[in-house]
Amino acid sequence: MQKNDEITLRITGMTAEGAGVGRAEGMAVFVPYAAPGDLLRAHVVKVHKTYAFAKIEEILEPSADRVEPDCPVFGRCGGCVYRHLTYEAELKAKRQRVQDALTRIGGMPIEVPPVLGSEAVDAYRNKAQYPVARVNGQLQIGFFAPRSHRIVDCRDCRLQPPEFTAAVKAVAGWMERYQVSAYEEKNHRGLVRHIYLRKGEKTGQVMVCLVANGKRLPHSDKLLEALREQVLGLASVVLNVNEARTNVIVGETCCTLWGIPAIEDVLCGIRVSISPLSFYQVNRRQCQVLYRKAAEYAGLTGSETVLDLYCGTGTIGLTMEKKAGRIIGVEVVPQAVEDARKNARRNGIDNAAFLCADAATAAARLAKDGIRPDVVLLDPPRKGCTEELAATVSQMGPGRIVYVSCDPETLARDLKVFGALGYHTNAVQPVDMFPRTAHVETVARLTRINRKLENA
Repeated sequence: MQKNDEITLRITGMTAEGAGVGRAEGMAVFVPYAAPGDLLRAHVVKVHKTYAFAKIEEILEPSADRVEPDCPVFGRCGGCVYRHLTYEAELKAKRQRVQDALTRIGGMPIEVPPVLGSEAVDAYRNKAQYPVARVNGQLQIGFFAPRSHRIVDCRDCRLQPPEFTAAVKAVAGWMERYQVSAYEEKNHRGLVRHIYLRKGEKTGQVMVCLVANGKRLPHSDKLLEALREQVLGLASVVLNVNEARTNVIVGETCCTLWGIPAIEDVLCGIRVSISPLSFYQVNRRQCQVLYRKAAEYAGLTGSETVLDLYCGTGTIGLTMEKKAGRIIGVEVVPQAVEDARKNARRNGIDNAAFLCADAATAAARLAKDGIRPDVVLLDPPRKGCTEELAATVSQMGPGRIVYVSCDPETLARDLKVFGALGYHTNAVQPVDMFPRTAHVETVARLTRINRKLENA
């Protein structure tokens, strides 16, 4: 097989990134936006020793799972990868991804149940960050194309609520009318870098945050007027100052231009504050599904000490506080820890404490102080846990570990590590937090081997 060959290819599976995969001439061939069951005429664009990449030239026989994409920028925007599939087929592909990771990487014979799907596959996101630029004098607002910083103009994304579309329209109108400059990455000039939007789904409160390469916005009174007129539920307008030459989206300084500095939402009965710098799951309804499953796996009876590592703003632990004796949250980001403490006070929760520290360091310190948690909650970033942390957690001897993961491959790797340290994975449940994208969350329950556990 060589570059620019045309091949006939039957798609038999999907990759973790959502591309179709088939085999030709003994090689795996990866084809974006293909569907399992498709028979394709494909154009080979890159060839490696044992695999190749191709693009669709013609669909000879469409898969029964294939549907007409309902977004005009699908295939160009770097967000959705599954808009050409039925939602049922998407969930099946995500389940298979988790199953393959646990079998291939984790070496576990566990059977993965069907993914808990989302009631809403559109307009479910409560957060969006739109990069802004001018290209040949034309204002571009949307999302980056895959593996690039080239903006695909998309001001009415199907994953976002209608309030976000209205906010983008208002900001774009203000920029055009008053010739407000957009940020230029190459020369570090221009003002508006991102339009950063958040919404409290339960409260209906909306925050509009402009990330700017400067400390002031020209004609800000006209911007506020347009936003108040056009954005239903507007509660906060914030200027975030980011004058650094960096790809990091938000800076450390926030200035409230109008309304309140942080909006609120309700998650599993807990009222939470959301500032521009706060972490908050982007799909509230599916987050509640995920957290309730995590609580089920924790098996709390009212007396347990729960150690919540990578706790963020404390939401997962705080949602379990009524069934726990004591909650200790650990997070390395100072602002998130402060938000967690405020969330506890706001909800009258007095059995929760939060430490600002690296998870491994804090776990080791707690172990040294003789704290022996009954349950450990793990919700690490995509890279997963370190072996050092896994060893420290296992030495603390919790009866149960509840692991929430946004990456099936690092989850499988870590479950294998915990298995070698004396913990058995006896339940997993994928949850679709991000419909139409390649991402899938999974919660797993681990119990200590050779110990009789209640509710294990």
